[in-house]
Amino acid sequence: MDFKNIEIKDDKVIVKDVVNFQLDHVFKCGQCFRWDETESGTYIGVAFGKVIEVEKQEADLIIHNTSEEDFNRIWLNYFDLSRNYSDIKAVLSEDPLLNKAVVFGEGIRLLKQDPFEMMISFIISANNRIPMIKKEINLISKKWGQKLTYKGKDYYAFPSIEALNSASEEEIEKCGVGFRAKYIKDTVARINDNNNIDQMISGTDDQCHEMLKEYMGIGPKVADCIMLFSMGKYSAFPVDVWVKRAMQHFYLAPDVSLKKIRDFGRDKFKELSGFAQQYLFYYARENHILE
Repeated sequence: MDFKNIEIKDDKVIVKDVVNFQLDHVFKCGQCFRWDETESGTYIGVAFGKVIEVEKQEADLIIHNTSEEDFNRIWLNYFDLSRNYSDIKAVLSEDPLLNKAVVFGEGIRLLKQDPFEMMISFIISANNRIPMIKKEINLISKKWGQKLTYKGKDYYAFPSIEALNSASEEEIEKCGVGFRAKYIKDTVARINDNNNIDQMISGTDDQCHEMLKEYMGIGPKVADCIMLFSMGKYSAFPVDVWVKRAMQHFYLAPDVSLKKIRDFGRDKFKELSGFAQQYLFYYARENHILE
């Protein structure tokens, strides 16, 4: 594990001596939409029907508004704390080009989020800006999700499959998602009727990718994001504009297709492709790498 032990105090869990975990790296590397930074530098987020606040005090990770039971049941896995990221970074850093990105984003850690929420969230993300994605997901959650309260403020859990299935396409569209409402309604209805999420998770990475692409609004990049950020499929290599620029900047000629970049990345980084992708994405976006 990438920490020594935990300490329970009041309504918080203190995870002692956490390595390879930096809040802005984790929450700003493109993998999540329900986390917001506070004025004091902590982050408040909603996941798995809970609202928590996290902060780093020197080497310790502090999770507020939680219990030891929820830490062991939810957050240990959610924050991927059992994985040794030092080993991952050591392997990836053998590539001198990728090493620059690994050093730059040294505190990145892949979250393991709810698969249904990620399916809907990344359908919304396609050809969309992050502030709008967050706003639209929050509107959907407020309309059909359970209300949660923390520090006198209301938050909303992402809705269940059954709750969101009760919404009409028109109601979903009113949350600002535009043409994506049709994709969301169709996907939710299909999952409600024949939920195959567990089947996707238990299949191979390639099988999972193909099954996800059967849903409306889920292309190769969106499928890779869902796999990587919720299903433990770490050979996924989502290629967006920033990853394309990073791969072209470091490795490839500028006229290579997105599919060839994906294939190249998966072939090069193997089972660590998803981790490499996150380091590359964060490095390229934060440094404004151009083609």
